[in-house]
Amino acid sequence: MPERAAGTGQRVAALLAVLPPEGARRRLVALAGPPAGGKSTLAAALSAALAARGESAVVVPMDGFHLDNAVLRGRGLLSRKGAPETFDAEGFIALVTRLRQGAEVAIPLFDRQRDIAVAGAAIVPADCRTVIVEGNYLLFDAEPWRRLAALWDLAVFLEEDEGELAARLVQRWRDHGLDARAARQRAEANDLPNARRILSARLPATLVL
Repeated sequence: MPERAAGTGQRVAALLAVLPPEGARRRLVALAGPPAGGKSTLAAALSAALAARGESAVVVPMDGFHLDNAVLRGRGLLSRKGAPETFDAEGFIALVTRLRQGAEVAIPLFDRQRDIAVAGAAIVPADCRTVIVEGNYLLFDAEPWRRLAALWDLAVFLEEDEGELAARLVQRWRDHGLDARAARQRAEANDLPNARRILSARLPATLVL
């Protein structure tokens, strides 16, 4: 997987290199797809490929916009955490809009160990040329998510066979300490339904992998 991601990262970096020049304006790259589809791995590979060319890049995960568990519990959505309605979509769209403007931007990050989003956990500096945004719903064809499509300079969608996704999702929960039965229940009750929504309602991408 890492070797494959490295090659794919170089391929996406090559696409960026042939975009029409727009001066020094910041470029936004979207890496979208279902959970456990390889977005984070590709984001790291693309960032490394750009760094090897002497280009600055920062990865911005959408997961920093998870609503807090207390809010989800109050809305009866805690068991659906990761579904589109469990994110601060409007806040995320506002952040992406700010990122496109090119100034320094503080971003939240999701702490998986504590299961919370941490505000202002990282900085995108003003001189950062390329921002790599990765997340499930960057090309989701539903309001308000579809408003993001106009903000991307390059959009990549990662497709994956449902069987392979299921295996990865179960392993993800096993890695978080769940036994095999509980891990499969978590994957089948929430993650796979979210994946099906993403795969069945997606906007066009520059590149589908």
